[in-house]
Amino acid sequence: MLTLVLICIIIALGFDFLNGMNDAGNSIATIVATGVLKPKTAVIWASFFNFFAIMVFGVKVATTIGKGVVNSAIANPDAHFILAALVASISWVYFCGRNGLPNSVSHALIGGLIGPALVKVGPSGIFIAGISKILIFIVLAPVMGFIIGYFFMVITLMLFRKTTQHKVDSFFRIFQLASSAAFSIGHGGNDAQKTMGVILILIISVKSNLIALGFPHWMYTGFNGSEVPLWVMLCAQSAIALGTLTGAWKIIRTLGVKLTHLKPVGGFCAETAGALTLFAVTALGIPVSTTHTITGAIMGVGVTKRVSAVKWGIAGNIITAWILTIPATIILSGSLYWLLSRFVF
Repeated sequence: MLTLVLICIIIALGFDFLNGMNDAGNSIATIVATGVLKPKTAVIWASFFNFFAIMVFGVKVATTIGKGVVNSAIANPDAHFILAALVASISWVYFCGRNGLPNSVSHALIGGLIGPALVKVGPSGIFIAGISKILIFIVLAPVMGFIIGYFFMVITLMLFRKTTQHKVDSFFRIFQLASSAAFSIGHGGNDAQKTMGVILILIISVKSNLIALGFPHWMYTGFNGSEVPLWVMLCAQSAIALGTLTGAWKIIRTLGVKLTHLKPVGGFCAETAGALTLFAVTALGIPVSTTHTITGAIMGVGVTKRVSAVKWGIAGNIITAWILTIPATIILSGSLYWLLSRFVF
């Protein structure tokens, strides 16, 4: 049992790495598209601040994933449950990434957790209140990003209306470094905690075994009342930062180039809007999609020029991937769990 749990933890960190790789597009799309940083420099910049996020946020999002989506008791002592959730989530994210579709790693994971729960015990295995909150923010997070990005851009254009374009670009090339760092902190703070939450479910499922076998206290308990051990925090933040270092160039191109044309001032407004949204929801412990958030913010900035400045056909493809993510991963993870629980040790 402990061996299978260890395998699941390794796969969970692999998922976190893939999360960082996929969402590198979110963190650096605008700063690359505006030419403020070269792609390789940008991913190093984003990776550092992904890891730095551990210094800023608590573990409310991790707790929501670990205890607020499915009843962790039904994963005890059933590591197949988490294995099916992770494999389904990774498969969906990989498929979307290969096709250049910005998708929600967060919602792939949530769908991945729901599928096995429904197969194993039915609707009683999921927490409707927690899932409802997440579903609300599937819509609300990009809308918040859109509105804040739009108004930030409008206000900025008003303040700098008498300044030459060259000076505006010069100012915001510097400001965009700060806004990109802030968004990367928000990304690392919200997304890495989702993997912490999955590992928390695994630790809860084998905690009694760890105690009986005399494992040290720090292996299964955090500091200062936190349920997430420090080693889990460090591993999750490191995995997402390393994933970001690899980049996700098709997604960067979709968000930063194809969706709408951005100048440094637009990149600054989009990233700032995205960062503010992520900071707010992370403080509330709500797992959201950084992809949804930054895409909404970019679209909000784009429509300040004219509605046609946003490539709505591409936006439609992105939205389709969002809509399909949770149902697709529920079906895939549920099917995988059914197979694993019957035919695999």
